[in-house]
Amino acid sequence: MRQCAAAAVIGAALLAGCASFDGRGLVPGKSTVAEVQALMGSPAQSLARPNGDSALYFSRLPEGRAMFVVTVGPDGVMKSIEQRLERQNLKRITAGTSTMKDVRELFGPPGRAGRLPRQGREWWEYKYRDYEERRIIWVQFSDDGIVREVLDMLDWEWVRGGGLFGIHFGIHF
Repeated sequence: MRQCAAAAVIGAALLAGCASFDGRGLVPGKSTVAEVQALMGSPAQSLARPNGDSALYFSRLPEGRAMFVVTVGPDGVMKSIEQRLERQNLKRITAGTSTMKDVRELFGPPGRAGRLPRQGREWWEYKYRDYEERRIIWVQFSDDGIVREVLDMLDWEWVRGGGLFGIHFGIHF
């Protein structure tokens, strides 16, 4: 009997952890910012919008491969929630025009970042999932903060290390 009760408690805790991952259970127009943070944790980034709204970025990077953006009105009530790391959002980044600020507003803080000194560029990395494929977006910026290149590639480390659907096939390159 105790084992069943313990299993039920562990199962409930796991389900609660999964629910907080994507904000499932939050209701636009009803849930408060306090409820959002209680369920999803502290935001990785908060941005004030000109209309008085706030955008709260909840990072699940690197391996969660998600960035959830919760929009909260000036009254502290959630307006919307969306997963931003999706292939269709790549169209919103334009080399030569988009800026670091644009990318940060779209995708939030990167999972990893670095510098390419010979090219004089900074790079940001975002891992995401496109259906069952695990992919990586690399955005490169020149020193003036302008996007110079956007690369969207299959995450070969995932293919090497875990294979399709997380099944290890022992493939090594």
